[in-house]
Amino acid sequence: MFIAPLVRRPAYQPTLRDMDRLFSAAWQGTATRPSVSQCQVVQDETSYTLTFDVPGIAKEHLTIGIEANTVRIDSLPEAARQYNAAYELPLDIDASKSEAKLEHGVLTLKLAKLVLQSQVKHLTIN
Repeated sequence: MFIAPLVRRPAYQPTLRDMDRLFSAAWQGTATRPSVSQCQVVQDETSYTLTFDVPGIAKEHLTIGIEANTVRIDSLPEAARQYNAAYELPLDIDASKSEAKLEHGVLTLKLAKLVLQSQVKHLTIN
């Protein structure tokens, strides 16, 4: 008679290949992905204020584009460091009333909210 101990296994036991794949994905993600700077957003009734670090980039090497409710910040290819980011805000932005300031490696965007004016036309009743 042959007696063997009963070994219970959990329903899912990750194999070495699964762990290796997870480790490789995590390692490659940190090696190829640039560090993302933290963006601080402060909101009031009339504007959004976005503040984030862009050290080593001169204001001549940054471009800021505004389209509807999206802000895109890109550095030019000749910049000492590369920076590319896009932020989507809940409301549209009025580019004519917005401003940007770069001091000591800190970019501050004050983005005015677009105030929609009513397009209602009143008709007289005859």
